[in-house]
Amino acid sequence: MTKRRKTITPEEELEVLESHLAVTLKPVAPPKEITQRLRERIRMPARDEIVLRLNDWRRLFLIFGGVLSGMMLLVTVARALYYLVGRRSPM
Repeated sequence: MTKRRKTITPEEELEVLESHLAVTLKPVAPPKEITQRLRERIRMPARDEIVLRLNDWRRLFLIFGGVLSGMMLLVTVARALYYLVGRRSPM
């Protein structure tokens, strides 16, 4: 008699792999000096600093205009490439 092989769905296969890795891998804590340096580098600006940045409307306008111009340039280049590459007929 031949044995039928049970089909495993991808979800079941993923669960088996996750349970195997949970047993095999152990959590590792990073060194405290690295976490301290990251905390010093990543900081939330004070509320007054945020208000000052938003009140500088000229710089905000330049940034907004620059982002829009960059997006328009990117869309234009993408459309030009699509037009040039898409028009070629197969030989």
